[in-house]
Amino acid sequence: MQALIESRANVVVLDARRFDEYQTMSIPSGISVPGAELVLRAAALAPDPSTHIVVNCAGRTRSIIGTQSLVNAGLPNRITALRNGTIGWLLACQTLDHGASRRAPVVSAEQQTRAAGQARAVADRAGVRRATLADLPGWAAEADRTTYRFDVRTPEEFAQGHLPGFRSAPGGQLVQETDHQAPVRGARIVLTDTDGVRANMSASWLAQMGWEVHVIDAVPAQALTETGSAPTAVPPPEQPIPLISVATLQGWLAEDASTVVIDFTTSANYVKRHIPGAWWALRSQLAEGLAQIRHQAPGVQRLVLTCGTSALAAYAVAETARLSPGLSVSLLDGGTQAWIDAGGPLESGETRLAAPRIDRYRRPYEGTDAPREAMQGYLDWEFGLVEQLGRDGTHGFRVI
Repeated sequence: MQALIESRANVVVLDARRFDEYQTMSIPSGISVPGAELVLRAAALAPDPSTHIVVNCAGRTRSIIGTQSLVNAGLPNRITALRNGTIGWLLACQTLDHGASRRAPVVSAEQQTRAAGQARAVADRAGVRRATLADLPGWAAEADRTTYRFDVRTPEEFAQGHLPGFRSAPGGQLVQETDHQAPVRGARIVLTDTDGVRANMSASWLAQMGWEVHVIDAVPAQALTETGSAPTAVPPPEQPIPLISVATLQGWLAEDASTVVIDFTTSANYVKRHIPGAWWALRSQLAEGLAQIRHQAPGVQRLVLTCGTSALAAYAVAETARLSPGLSVSLLDGGTQAWIDAGGPLESGETRLAAPRIDRYRRPYEGTDAPREAMQGYLDWEFGLVEQLGRDGTHGFRVI
């Protein structure tokens, strides 16, 4: 692959991961085209049938799915998956790009129409079912069957307008992460888009995996009545929570050192950005964390809890108050995002950790500093999945 790039061969590299993963590290010259976008955009990126299309991800899974999607759709090009992806590139001591921003162009109406026809043909072969907007209320009312409703476009498109009750789940990632997005086995899945390509291609894979999956065709623009992120259904806190505004917090922090901010976001988000002086805490180790904070800030009189929107931090208020007798405990209204929206300063890094960063398993392909043995171990595990699934006999996958 390196030789092809250096010789300026007639080859285009398409990265099928999420854009944020692509930006972390990418193959030189690679273009970000997340999985569900491939059939929609590949022809615009490789209009010459003699162009060699190479699909990559971090390892194997999404590159293989993306490559086979293009093959299933009938593109005339030579299409291959990059063996072992960015992990393999690092293990081969090649240099990756960091912070790249190459993205696929907007496709023409003619290209979209052609891709929609190709995707519909693939979905029909896979046994994908069709649904209408009129089917949704009845399915939602069923007490004995779960129905998942996903919009497989990009998060940006979803935020601009989507069907009520649908969640954002970009298609290529949905296919890889059904255990996260659709944990109820045997549930019904309904997909939608606005182009007739991404939902059909995503559905074709879900159908091959044994899901009952439906696609809503030709969604009218006027039906996309909801905007922004889909609301998360969470139970209310057990008791009223004292809220403070960003302006109040800014005033307290400017007065003296008696106010301490505790951030309950994920450690990755905290390291990326947080309110200056804030501590990061983990709810499962809250008592130990508070003891450390009080030891490091003996003059503290107020604790202000936050996270991205304060939705998670709200559940730590009561326990924090119980573990902090004599201290005032309140919640930042709107969380760190409200602070950012108000133009408040930010800092980054592992500045004040009141707990070890054990809140989430960090997969070897998620960064640039994973040990070589961890990266190789991931590839070995992934390669062994085929044999494991064959032994288990439980995957139910059907090849079209």
